[in-house]
Amino acid sequence: MSNAPKGGTDGESVLTVLVAALANLGIAVAKAVAGVVSGSSAMLSEAAHSVADTVTELMLLVSLKSARRPADEDHPLGYGGARYIWALLASVATFVGGGVFAVYDGVHTLTHGEEPGDPLVSYLVLGVAFLLEGYSLRTGLKQARGEADRFGVHVKHYLRHTPDTAVKAVVMEDSAALVGLLLAAGGLLGGQLTGSGVWDGVASLCIGVLLVYVAWVLGHANAELLIGRPLPAPIRAAVRAELLADPHVVDVLELTTLLQGPKEAMVAAKVNFRDVSSAGDIELACDRMAHRIQERFPAVRRVYLDPTPY
Repeated sequence: MSNAPKGGTDGESVLTVLVAALANLGIAVAKAVAGVVSGSSAMLSEAAHSVADTVTELMLLVSLKSARRPADEDHPLGYGGARYIWALLASVATFVGGGVFAVYDGVHTLTHGEEPGDPLVSYLVLGVAFLLEGYSLRTGLKQARGEADRFGVHVKHYLRHTPDTAVKAVVMEDSAALVGLLLAAGGLLGGQLTGSGVWDGVASLCIGVLLVYVAWVLGHANAELLIGRPLPAPIRAAVRAELLADPHVVDVLELTTLLQGPKEAMVAAKVNFRDVSSAGDIELACDRMAHRIQERFPAVRRVYLDPTPY
């Protein structure tokens, strides 16, 4: 009986994703050049990794823009789900563009051999890439820590459960990128010390497995949100308590909540009112309860209350 959408902004998420995209684009070109010069499969895998990350972040930017469109007649609940569709496609890009290529390149190197070239350029590129990826990760973690502090939870808990998959993707991909850089450096060093391309092939395989894991985690998180995820249990309990606190309410027969975005949720409930309450009392109570819920939980954009006899 009440529907009062509230505004929100994704400006901080856009900045986080944009920083990551620009960093990865420059790194991808540098890694590709270094991979060709040094003949390192691990460096070429890392170049594919950065290309996949760049494509991923561009898709995340599209997802943030798509999700901001206001509700209309054809989409009365808004476009929040578009965020997760694009983010799911981004995880597929990470899997195919980064993980599969790196695994293939590693297997090819191990089966066909490799002639190690001059690794100096690769070491320089890896060092610069490490600094840029570290800065990008710092930006993502700064936003994640701020949100975690706002909710009073640890940053790991926030990243595990947050519906803001753009920030989660940046943090996970940049963390994986730093690990991948260390693996690539290890492959180069092993090849330099032993003269064998096996180390480089193994490093490429490890990078591929790492990217497949990241893609799976992000894909699973987005699929879960697309299917439909409720508000956390403590918030659901608090919403129920707010409804029961109204003097005209006897019981909450059914409570349904749905996350539609990082700062957008819906609450729907079947409420049993007192038999002595008039139609006017029920209308005022519904409006009153909806406003109380939205004031306490600003992310709740829509509240639908259905007076239902027991």
